Amino acid sequence: MAETAADAAETEQTGRSDARRAARAERRAAKLAREIGSFAKEHGGAEGQLAYIGESGTRIVLVGEDGAWGDLVAPTYAVAKNAVQKAGITVHEEFDGEFALKVRTGPYEWSRMAGIQVGGPSNDS
Repeated sequence: MAETAADAAETEQTGRSDARRAARAERRAAKLAREIGSFAKEHGGAEGQLAYIGESGTRIVLVGEDGAWGDLVAPTYAVAKNAVQKAGITVHEEFDGEFALKVRTGPYEWSRMAGIQVGGPSNDS
């Protein structure tokens, strides 16, 4: 069956849209990689873990060599994976064991994550 002019135009449009999406994903991964690199530089290095969070994307959890931690959100798992590869950090499959033991939490984290349940200050103030 011969391709019509309309089919050819639709195929070309789809190709351009795919190329724009790929370029946008690459730019987002590069930006996240720079942010990961900044975190690593500030905290003596970093390791990470990727956690799919549904339609919101993928969370990149970072733990610095000094125990500081933070996170970033990528729009997709593929973008997150690309970002950590570009940043050159070690990525763990799970957030457990020795990796979890590297995290150092302070009073703020305790009050925000479990303060009410364990007798910490109320978050109502």
